[in-house]
Amino acid sequence: MPSYTPPLRDMQFVLHDVLHVTDDFKAMPKHADIDADTISAVLEEGGKFASEVLFPLNQIGDAQGCTLDRDTHEVSTPDGFKAAFDQYVQGGWPALSCDPAYGGQGLPIVVNQCFYEMLNSANQAWTMYPGLSHGAYEALHAHGTDAQKALYLPKLTSGEWTGTMCLTEPHCGTDLGLLRTKAEPQADGTYRITGNKIFISAGEHNMVSNIVHLVLARLPDAPAGSKGISLFVVPKFHVNDDGSLGDRNGIYCGGLEHKMGIHGNATCQMVLDGAVGTMVGQPNKGLAAMFVMMNAARIGVGMQSLGLTEVAYQNAVAYAKDRIQSRSLTGPKDISKPADSILVHPDVRKMLLTAKAYAEGGRALSLYCALLIDRELNHPDATVRADSAEMVALLTPIVKAFITDNAWTATSACMQVFGGHGFIREWGMEQYVRDARINMIYEGTNTIQSLDLLGRKVLGNQGATLKKFGAHITELVMAEQGNEDMAEFITPLAKLGQQMTQFTGEIGYKAMQNADEVGAAAVDYLRVAGHLVFGYFWARMAQVALQKIAEGNRDTFYQAKLQTARFYFAKLFPETASLMATARAGSAVLMETDAVFA
Repeated sequence: MPSYTPPLRDMQFVLHDVLHVTDDFKAMPKHADIDADTISAVLEEGGKFASEVLFPLNQIGDAQGCTLDRDTHEVSTPDGFKAAFDQYVQGGWPALSCDPAYGGQGLPIVVNQCFYEMLNSANQAWTMYPGLSHGAYEALHAHGTDAQKALYLPKLTSGEWTGTMCLTEPHCGTDLGLLRTKAEPQADGTYRITGNKIFISAGEHNMVSNIVHLVLARLPDAPAGSKGISLFVVPKFHVNDDGSLGDRNGIYCGGLEHKMGIHGNATCQMVLDGAVGTMVGQPNKGLAAMFVMMNAARIGVGMQSLGLTEVAYQNAVAYAKDRIQSRSLTGPKDISKPADSILVHPDVRKMLLTAKAYAEGGRALSLYCALLIDRELNHPDATVRADSAEMVALLTPIVKAFITDNAWTATSACMQVFGGHGFIREWGMEQYVRDARINMIYEGTNTIQSLDLLGRKVLGNQGATLKKFGAHITELVMAEQGNEDMAEFITPLAKLGQQMTQFTGEIGYKAMQNADEVGAAAVDYLRVAGHLVFGYFWARMAQVALQKIAEGNRDTFYQAKLQTARFYFAKLFPETASLMATARAGSAVLMETDAVFA
């Protein structure tokens, strides 16, 4: 049976030793009183909820899945899911980082991200229910009217209601400009919305009394394409003036998808049959409002894969220590047993270290992005807010795509450690692989994230934001010049930083001649950028570990961090050379292939 221990020690290391989050909080009046002890207390309790309440339900949810009553259109979640959600609400967890004006606790986003990593390790399918609700909260908080905020935000904050995002339709996924759902204006200022949505996570379930759907639709006079999309809030049940629930609205689940993974989450086909909704934001500006939720979801998906990578690693390393099979190539290591632990084999260690390096690198990047969001929302200096928002925009596609790609690699490697036992359900490893696969697809496929990074975030401003991140690398390299202990980390990092400038310029130049060059290079480009970012954080983590060891700290945690950093730079970081070579190979070998597909 699988197990899970919240990685609180590593979270504390990233938060306090690497990012020094409380120093940032002191500059934000809203968070000035948040100290390390408060953060530790919250995360310790959050870890208990994740490991003791949610984790035992993960395999149950996978085995049972959700069921739809086609007569009532009601969906039942797996055994224990609703009771766990009730406990989640009673503990005040939905309100952790929400606005106190609507009943929230007002804690920093970076603390909430740590909590959500643990939830995702414990049970990704369950965590999607509150995760999507938080995205709906963010969108309404940013773009809702005062009346909408007063009506919906307190209930979303408390967890009494949950939320969804309804974008995809049967004929269109990424290209939302093709959507057909119609919104007819009514005399009372509401809209009657008709259409079909698919792949709606948590679209219907039995855990709360009401579900708040954010729906993209077209007004009758809307221009074609993405410039003609509006956003509407459509509750499952109408809400009376006194806040009580009224009649059922015209939105219901017409079917559940049968999926490869995340069986415990209801992935719904939603039918809107004259459903009543109110507009969020301005007419035909719905995508701008929905992007608040979409960007939150993209970072959330990265956290899902980070959680899976961590729990897969924990179980694989525990198994490797206990499983004995054959002898070490350099001679027996435990003569008291008929064979050695498989942990003595170099390739087993490579697989485990790959998962560990990707988990800990992903944690550092994710928490840095969360801290940037805290700065964007709360820092008193407008320049800091703007710079933080710009950096989050650059890093969001990397969080979503690089971390989820890495999780697919890591969970598969961890399953491989188990051999045949990894392929059967008893050990739980094959579920992590199946659950991880969706994260590369939804909230914009990883190819879409790559196009967003290269086409919009980098070439769109001639690499200006990328250069700002590069300045952090330069600062670190300059600070450690002459430090022989840091050379193995900063030398390859500095080299890639220099190569990145030329690499980006080459692709940009070719793209001016042929736009397909961006599409041909984008996926490889994002992985190179991902390694650049991970390399920066691994160098910083190695820097801290070396400092602690030099101070006489004998905690083996720092030795382990240093060893993992060495592995990352020696075995994973060099992937960038082959990626740049394939990106430079251009689009011709892809596009001049008509005979292949004839």
